[in-house]
Amino acid sequence: MTTAPASPSPSESVLQSVYESAGRLNTSPEVIDLLSSSWREVRAQIPVRMDNRKLQIFEGYRVQHNGARGPYKGGVRFHPKADLDEVRALAMLMTYKCALMDLPFGGAKGGVMCDPTRMSETELNRLTRAYTQHIGMVLGIARDIPAPDMGTNAQTMAWMMDAYGQRYGYTPGIVTGKPVELGGSFGRDQATGRGVATCMREYAALESTNPRDLRVVVQGYGNVGSWTARVAHEMGFTIIGVSDIKGGVFNKDGIDIAALDRWFGVAGSVAGFDAAEPVTNEDLLELECDYLVPAALGEVITGENAPNIRARAVIEAANHPVTPSGDEVLAKRGIPVLPDVLVNAGGVTVSYFEWTQNIQQFRWPLETVLAELEKRMVATFRDLMARSAKDGTTLRQAAFDISLEKVARAILLRGFV
Repeated sequence: MTTAPASPSPSESVLQSVYESAGRLNTSPEVIDLLSSSWREVRAQIPVRMDNRKLQIFEGYRVQHNGARGPYKGGVRFHPKADLDEVRALAMLMTYKCALMDLPFGGAKGGVMCDPTRMSETELNRLTRAYTQHIGMVLGIARDIPAPDMGTNAQTMAWMMDAYGQRYGYTPGIVTGKPVELGGSFGRDQATGRGVATCMREYAALESTNPRDLRVVVQGYGNVGSWTARVAHEMGFTIIGVSDIKGGVFNKDGIDIAALDRWFGVAGSVAGFDAAEPVTNEDLLELECDYLVPAALGEVITGENAPNIRARAVIEAANHPVTPSGDEVLAKRGIPVLPDVLVNAGGVTVSYFEWTQNIQQFRWPLETVLAELEKRMVATFRDLMARSAKDGTTLRQAAFDISLEKVARAILLRGFV
C-alpha cells in the first residue's frame, strides 16, 4: 500500500520559490544557506490569568528571518494555527515583500497560538502585554517593529506600545498600525485592501478591460477583504461574492457593499445578508468570476481544488493562499496568479510611512499617505509585469527574482558571507 506524499509545510513552500529563483539567478550557495533559516527565533511560554481566574498557558513566537536591508518588520498574528512553522514562513515572505517594495526593512513575524474570538478584551489585553514582555528584548525602533495581522488590530498595537514603553520608555515607533490618537498613520486601516484593489485596477488596465465589466469574488471579510471590496466597488468592479468564517453570500448581479457593511455591523458576519444567496466558503472559491481574491487564511487553493477554480485570475490578498501544487495546476490552466508579496504589500508600505512619521514626529495628511501608497504600488506592479514579460516567468517567479536579487546584494555588501 502506497501513501500519498506529504504536502510541504508553509516554510518549505516558501523555500521552494526561493530555491527556484536562486537557480534562475545563479545566486551564491552561501547566500541561500543564510536565507534558508531564520536569524533568530524566539519561543515564549505566556501564562495568562483568565477572567475565570484559571491560569492558561499560551505559546508565542517572534521570528526574525533576515535583516540585511534594515530593521525587522512584520505583523503579530493571534490564531489557533499560528505555530512556529507558519510564523517562520510568514517572516520569510516579509523579507521578500519588503525587498520587492524597496522598503528599508528585513522580514519578521510574530504569533500566539490562541483563539481571540473566544477571549474577552481584558484577557486579550493581558495576553498582549505578557507576549510583549517576553519578546521585548528583541524589539526596537531600529531593530524590530511589529504590526497588526490576523486576529490583532490597532488596539492590540496600542497595548504592545504601552507594554514596551513601561519597560523601555515611551516609544511610539516601536509598533505600526496604532490608533491615530497614539501616533498611528492616517490610512493604515485601509492600506492593505487599497493596495489589493490598486493591483486589480492596474491588471484590468493591462488587459484593456473596464472594471465595470469585471466580476470579483472576495474570500474573507476581515480588514483586508472588506477594504478590498469597498475600494474595488468604488473603482467600479462588480463584487458578486464575499465570505467570512461563518459563511458567504453570492449575487450574480452584484452586491451592494454599503448595505452589506451595514448588515455586517449588526450581525458580525456577511452570512444571512438577505440581498444575496448563501454560499459556503468552499463553493465560493469555485464561483465563476473574473478575479478571485483569497483574503483570509493561507493554503486555501491547493492541487486538489485548483482544477475547479473558474476565475480568469487569482489575486492573492492573503499571505500564501495558493500552495505550490495549486500554483502548478493554475499555471497549466493558464490562470495567472498575482502574488501576495506584491498584492498585500500596501499594509507594510503604509507601516513604513507610519514609522517614518513617528521618527520625524510629523504627521502626514491622508491625501499624502494615499498618494504615496498609490505611487509605490503602481510602480512596483509595472516593474513586476515588465520583469515577467522579459524573462518569460510567472508573476510569482518574477517577484521572487526581483526581491532575491535585492536581498542577496545587501547580504554581500554588508559582508554577511
